[in-house]
Formats: sequence, C-alpha cells, structure tokens
Amino acid sequence: MSGGVTTAALRWPGLGAWNLYFLGKFALLWQGMLNFQVLPNLLLAAVLLLPLPRWAALLRTSLALPAGLALLYHDSWLPPVGRVLERLQALLDFSPAYLFELGGRFLDWRSLAGVLLALLAYGLLAPWLRLTTVSLAGLLWLGAQSLAPLWSPPAPPLPAVAGAPAAPASAPVVASGPPDNATLDNYLQDFYRSESERRVDLGAAAKGAPFDLLLLNVCSLGWSDLRAVGLERHPFLERMDILFDNFNSATAYSGPAALRLQRASCGQTSHSALYQPAPEQCQLFDSLARLGYRVDLALNHNGRFDNYLQSIRAAGRLPEPLFPAESLPRTWVGFDASPINRDRDQLEAWWRLRGDKPAERVSLLYQTITLHDGNREVLADGRTRSAGYGPRAQHLLDDFDAFIGELERSGRPTVVVLIPEHGAALHGDRMQIAGMREIPSPSITHIPVGVKLVGLPLDSATGRQRVSAPSSYLALAELLVRLHGGPPADGRGFDRAALARDLPQTAKVAENSDSVLLEYGGRPYVRLQERGQWLPYPQEER
Repeated sequence: MSGGVTTAALRWPGLGAWNLYFLGKFALLWQGMLNFQVLPNLLLAAVLLLPLPRWAALLRTSLALPAGLALLYHDSWLPPVGRVLERLQALLDFSPAYLFELGGRFLDWRSLAGVLLALLAYGLLAPWLRLTTVSLAGLLWLGAQSLAPLWSPPAPPLPAVAGAPAAPASAPVVASGPPDNATLDNYLQDFYRSESERRVDLGAAAKGAPFDLLLLNVCSLGWSDLRAVGLERHPFLERMDILFDNFNSATAYSGPAALRLQRASCGQTSHSALYQPAPEQCQLFDSLARLGYRVDLALNHNGRFDNYLQSIRAAGRLPEPLFPAESLPRTWVGFDASPINRDRDQLEAWWRLRGDKPAERVSLLYQTITLHDGNREVLADGRTRSAGYGPRAQHLLDDFDAFIGELERSGRPTVVVLIPEHGAALHGDRMQIAGMREIPSPSITHIPVGVKLVGLPLDSATGRQRVSAPSSYLALAELLVRLHGGPPADGRGFDRAALARDLPQTAKVAENSDSVLLEYGGRPYVRLQERGQWLPYPQEER
C-alpha cells in the first residue's frame, strides 16, 4: 500500500500555470520583444517537471517564482541589473510626476488588455489541451533553432562595400564575412584600431580666427523626432548652409556625447576610452584657445543631474558657465524638478556679454535640455503642467531661428553649428520603450547637424549643401579647419560645395556603457554585454 502511495506521489507533473509563463514568452519572442535564452529556460522547465514529494514541490515553487522573474528580466531588453543599481541614485532624483509617466509607458492599456486576454485564453484552453506538451515542443524547437548554425556550412563572405577607399579621410573598415560573433567582434576592434590613427590638425589652422564659433549642443534631438512632430523642414534647418543627413552621435547619453564633441579632432574611441586622458591634439576647445579664441560655456539648466557640468568641465578643461541658470526666469522644469530657462533668453544674455569685448574672437559651447524627456511647462501662477515634445521643439527651433536673425543683423562673422547630443527616442521599438536610451539605436544616434555661415562672404554660384555620407565628429573638425583657411583668393567668397566635399567619413558604430551597436552589411547589430552575443537589431518602431 505504501509503495503505491509513493508511486502516485512521485508521478511526473505537468507545468500547470507555468505554461502561461512559457507561452507568454513565446508570444513576446514572436513579436521581437524578448531576447529568449533557450538553455536557462529549458533548465527551468526541467526542474519544474521533476517528480518530487509534496513538501519538496512546495519548496521548489517558492524558489522557482523568484528564479522565473529573474530569468524573465534576463530575457528582456531591459538594462542589466548592475546598470540599474549604478543609476539608482539618479532614478531617485526623478520627480514623482516623471516616475508616474515612465510607469505608464511600461504598462499601457494595450499591455494590460493583452495580459487579460492571455489569462482568459489559458482558462479556456487548459481543460481541453495538454499545454505542457505545447510548451515543451516550443522549447525544444527553439533549442534546435539555436543549434542550427553549428550544423550549417558557413555563409559566403559579404562583398566589400563599394566606394569605401582606405584613405584616412574615408570610412576605413568594410564589411567582409558572415555576420557571426567572431566577425562582428573583429570588425569592431578593427574599427577602433583604425579610428585611433585618425587626426584632424585644427592647430595648424590660421591664427586670428575670422569669425566667432557658436556650438548649439542640444539634448534629445534626432531626425526621427523631428519627423514625428513634423519639424524636419523648420525654417531654422532650412537656413543651414551645410546640413549633414547621415551624422552619427555615437552615443545615446549626454555626458559621453559632450566628451565626444570635445574630442572631435580625433577618431572615434570606445566608450571606456572616453574616460581616459586624451592626447592634447584631440581637445577641440584647447585647440580653439590656441587659435586665439576665448572659450565660453553656457547652459540653460544647473548641470547638477548626474554630475554633468563637473564632468564635462574636467574632461574638456572648460570654464565655469557665464551665469547660473537661476539668474534668468525659468520657462520649464526638468524631470528632476530643476529650473530650465528659455533658450532665447540664454543666448541673448550671452550676446550682451559678448558685446562688451568686440575685438575678441569667442567660441561658445551652449548646452540645452529644453527637449529632455519629462520636462514640464511653468505656468504664470508658478504651477507646472505636462509639456509635449512637439511644442517644446517648436519653441527651441523658433528661438534658434530668431537668434540667427539677430546675428545676421549685427553683421558679425559667426559660424553657428547645430550639434545635438542624441535623439529623444520619441517612439520606442521592440527593444526599448519610448524615452529609453540604454541601447544606442540608429533612430537615437542619427542626429541633424547643420552649419550656418553668418556674416561670411559666400560664393553665390553654390547654394546650401547636404552631406549624405556617413559622418561623425571628425567631419565637423575638418570643416572647421577648412573655414579657418579662409575663402579663396579670387574674392568670390566661401565655396560651400568645396567646404562639404570629401569630408572624413566614419562607419556607423555607437556605444553606451553596457551596449554597442554597429552597422554591418547595411544592417544594425547589437551586443548588450562585453562578451555577449551579437543580435540583429529590430528596426521597426513600436
């Protein structure tokens, strides 16, 4: 009798409610919203299917629940736990209104409706179908798919990209070979090795610069964001004499973007190398100072969040901001409830100070967070309300446009450069929700960079130019060298076509602290950890 009881107690169980867990994962994988790891999921299913006495089965369930949640997080595209812990203090600085808004992006009504429908379907089907068989069949099929590349012959190598000469002024690496882990790892290393040898010698330019230099460093402005709000043809952008259609910011965060701009005279480095000392020749603002510029810094915020101001000043040996953000009326408040000034107010305040020493040549780095995710509008009574990206972008571009008009009326020679840090990720995709920038996806790093020549002689025979070649900061540094060379001696002014011709090209590689994305053979691939697997990046917006 006791033997019969033991046999019954130890019969092989089904997965029960865990079928909902695995079938839900299959659905997310089918939608491209999960990075499904086959082996740990098979292991979890095997442990759940082991026949155990009742007390041991209860213990297994209590351990499997947190393990299943941890595995679900590991299978998701969310940042690694270490990155979350690293950013925990920054998250605590978010205002309650912004945290509530972020929560709504993770759990919108469609997600909740999908969960309810899945529960209903499970309740209806469980009595009629052996769902454990379906779950195991799915896991085994995915396991076989993951092993398929080991049994298949290697793919033929990709042809070299046409029109990519090996000269330092052009993209120095080409796609060759199947896009497997070894090939993409080698491609990335070759890219950084080649970039380490590239230089633009701004120090060789003529001293006594013939113009001021104004760098408009905008947080959260990408081509995809402009298209989303219908501003890709705003009059400010139409003013540009040279507009880059294919510029790569190489990062998705403000701090690294500022460091990359400061090192524009040298080739692109890895993310970790940004925090190592750079050769003196790479320091853009040091080079400008040696050319006779007074270097100014201005921000429309206090720069305290994530220690931004201190870090960029230390890395680029920049001066203190000309005036604190609190000295001007606030127009917005940030995601951390800090004050943000209107851009035109900031620029006009700098312009008034600029007029005190008209003989000097000045370079201004102006950094604005008007478009940062979570900003709110300040009302007349001091209260705040949600401010959409579109109205804020309209304000920003209108302010820039009006300031350009003021510069033109003054007649002072000025080169104005629009150089965003990264995009806003207004539309999420299958790997990231809207506003998340942990992965430097193409829609985030593809930024509108433009150059406006104010008060400089221009050759009327050539109009505004668009640069379609893959470009990054090195192209901007080379353009500054050409402008410092002065217009041709024939007296016709700067030839904009000559200025934009054959600028240095840079292959598309972008990196954050825990992820790197590169374009290989015309397709983007992402690696989420240092020695992780390379995966095709889904390009469709969600």
